Amino acid sequence: MSFRVRKRVKELMRLVNIDWRSEIERFIEEKAKKLLREQLLRESEKFLERMNEIPNYELLRESRDEK
Repeated sequence: MSFRVRKRVKELMRLVNIDWRSEIERFIEEKAKKLLREQLLRESEKFLERMNEIPNYELLRESRDEK
């Protein structure tokens, strides 16, 4: 992956002795994991809302019928 950096930012980057490739990769990985956790949380909340719509007696009856 590649992207352009404004000249001013590039000049600032040169002033600091950091492995920018590693820093950027770490940032992207952390951001992707955070967004994935948020997505999974939203999906879990939607699932729980749907589960709350099912009356408990239906779940009990279904459980008994399986035995």
